[in-house]
Amino acid sequence: MDYILVHLFCLFFLDLSSGQIVYSVAEEVNEGTVVGNLAKDLHIIVQDLESRMFQMISASNKKYFEVNLKTGALFVNERIDREALCSTSRKCSVHLEAMAHNPLRMFRIEVNIIDINDNAPIFPISRQILNLSEVSTPGEKFALSLAEDPDTGSNAVKTYKLTHNEHFTLDVQNGEEIISVELVLQKALDREKQAVLNLVLTAIDGGKPSMSGTLEITVNVLDVNDNSPVFSQPLYKVKVNENSSFGTQVISLAATDLDEGVNSEIVYAIVRQGNAKGADLFSIQPESGLLIVKGEIDYEENPAVELRVEAKDKGHPPKSSQCKVLVEIIDMNDNPPEISMTSLTSTVQEDSKDGTAVALFTVSDKDGGKNGVVHCNILGAVPFKIESSYRNYYSLVVNGPLDREKVAEYNITIKATDEGSSPLSSISVLKVQIGDVNDHAPVFLNPIINVCVKENSPAGIPIARVSAHDADVNENALVSYALLGRGKPDFSFEINSESGDIYSKLSFNYEEIKMFQVRVQAKDSGAPPLSSNLTVNVFIIDENDNAPVILPPYSEPGSLNTENIPYSAEAGYFVAKVRAVDADSGYNALLSYHITEPKGTNLFRIGTSTGEIRTKRRMSDNDLKTHPLIITVSDNGEPSLSTTMSIEVVVVENLDNLQTSLRQVPVKEDIFSDLNLYLLIAIVSVSVIFLLSLIALMAAKCSGRSSVPVVTTHPDGSWSYAKSTQQYDVCFSSDTLKSDVVVFPSQFPPADAELISINEGDTFNRTQTLPSTTKVGDIYVYILFGTNLFRLQVCNSVVRFVTLFYGDSLQFI
Repeated sequence: MDYILVHLFCLFFLDLSSGQIVYSVAEEVNEGTVVGNLAKDLHIIVQDLESRMFQMISASNKKYFEVNLKTGALFVNERIDREALCSTSRKCSVHLEAMAHNPLRMFRIEVNIIDINDNAPIFPISRQILNLSEVSTPGEKFALSLAEDPDTGSNAVKTYKLTHNEHFTLDVQNGEEIISVELVLQKALDREKQAVLNLVLTAIDGGKPSMSGTLEITVNVLDVNDNSPVFSQPLYKVKVNENSSFGTQVISLAATDLDEGVNSEIVYAIVRQGNAKGADLFSIQPESGLLIVKGEIDYEENPAVELRVEAKDKGHPPKSSQCKVLVEIIDMNDNPPEISMTSLTSTVQEDSKDGTAVALFTVSDKDGGKNGVVHCNILGAVPFKIESSYRNYYSLVVNGPLDREKVAEYNITIKATDEGSSPLSSISVLKVQIGDVNDHAPVFLNPIINVCVKENSPAGIPIARVSAHDADVNENALVSYALLGRGKPDFSFEINSESGDIYSKLSFNYEEIKMFQVRVQAKDSGAPPLSSNLTVNVFIIDENDNAPVILPPYSEPGSLNTENIPYSAEAGYFVAKVRAVDADSGYNALLSYHITEPKGTNLFRIGTSTGEIRTKRRMSDNDLKTHPLIITVSDNGEPSLSTTMSIEVVVVENLDNLQTSLRQVPVKEDIFSDLNLYLLIAIVSVSVIFLLSLIALMAAKCSGRSSVPVVTTHPDGSWSYAKSTQQYDVCFSSDTLKSDVVVFPSQFPPADAELISINEGDTFNRTQTLPSTTKVGDIYVYILFGTNLFRLQVCNSVVRFVTLFYGDSLQFI
């Protein structure tokens, strides 16, 4: 407070005996404010204050006032709060004592503290709560709390005001002071319209300016059960996923009751309506109204569920209301598509055209929306496709060439997938058999086979077995065999139409014919039938059935053959040459000459292979003049056949006879040389013509074969090879040492054949007895020499050979 109100009352005459001086000062003045001139009022010279040790003595612990000894002024020493000093007393004073020495005197001083309006009215409580029943009648009064103001007099509370409202007014009772303040009900209360009324009571003091204090008044309108619960909406629509787990919260229903307390406490329940579907799928919490799942929700059974929910309060009597809850089940993709076969053709012919129906099937999905939209496709690459017929009806049709021989059966995997966010699919496997049509002719393993048959074999023996494979099945693969006649040779054989065994009808003579060619036809039983042909080359193998024949001039039967030699003949003197031929061939025609008698002769020798008789030494006097010689000519067959002849060698001493004999020798030699030349030319010509014909035939049959060596037989028994554009087989009889070499075309060895690789200079020995099931013509072994390939084919049950290689010569010993 910035101003000072000082009222000095000099009451010297009121109580002279006590010497009391009364001052007045307003509370809250600033420190140092002068209250009065104490020296003047006490009639003390100012200069004497210090010398007389003038001082203030206060009864309280606080020194509110002090004296300035230099001026004699009484001033405020501490802030003065009248309300703290005097509380609610209407009069507030501070009593002081002053003392002076020389002479000692005591002075009484009273300072009245003047109240200022520094305190607003204060209510003892900040809020007053009134609980009134909504059935209270107008005119009823309700006491309110009074405000207190520490100030006094005109600064104390003078009046009250109430905020404007339609239900209450204020009744203030006055005396010397305000006695009471009451709230008067003017209009009936309705808790449902306004359950709480908030009013403000204001207390105003009389200060200038005035100050005020407020009291908040809360009027709670007490309820009676005069309202039913009301749902926020009559129809609730909510969605819930199917397959929701038990306890899943669906919706929290909210009903309100304008009442309060027990009257507003609501209990919820589901009202059953006959046999309504889905009522058992949900439950509701009675207190909270929370609808939860309690059963298995399946969209396919109940796409939507309608519930009736009742809300009932706990008043007396209770009141209730109902609402409808429509629960829409959201379909989840929990059902895979189902494939149902309506028609299936068990067998489809391999010549069926594109678009041929194989199967009819339907696809369904219990889900709805996109979850029930299904697409079908075939897994893997197959000559089939799916065509949509009508809605969920589909047909499986041929969509490419079928070949039963490549694929006889198809396992067609059909996959149906829906359009769900997590798509589900199902798979169905259809087994479709491919029916056979006769579209494959019987096929022989090789178009040409070669068979070796010994001459003189008895008629009716099996010489070969042919077999054709037909890739078809059943009657289309039932093959029968027949011989195709192209001349007389073909009628020398017959064939078993079922087994394919070929039999000889004659006994063959190698010297008459050396090879037959038989054409075999394999025909299936299809409609129409298909066929293919096979050429069988039957090679006659020579047997040693002809003995050697002596050639002229020693061939006349019963003739006496004589040769003369001079007594002076030197060692190695040419005596004679015996020539013989053998109608057989090969080793069977390989002749050797031997002197069989006389035994132990040491004068003459004969060339084993040439037949030349020569002297072994000079003549001696002890030697006989006539030497009868028995010459045996043997072939190399098995068993060996031989022919004998006799020749008498006469030793001549006469020179003329000797010259005549000597002159005759060249003539005889020339005769025999010419004869041998003619014979050799004839044999070579026939052999060359035969070989050229055979090579031409093989070239026509096997054109385009890879290059392998041609094996050639030499007179000394060795075999050599030369590169050719043909491929050849080597066929031996049971005794390889005595076999012919027959050259004929063949194919490259199969993967499972035994292949032996031999390098130059290697020695290869093998003696092998074949299994009893081995047939004539079976391949025994392949011999690979460098880039040249030889094939040994079985001609009897045993193949025995020892092979040596010398340079480019392949020799069989």
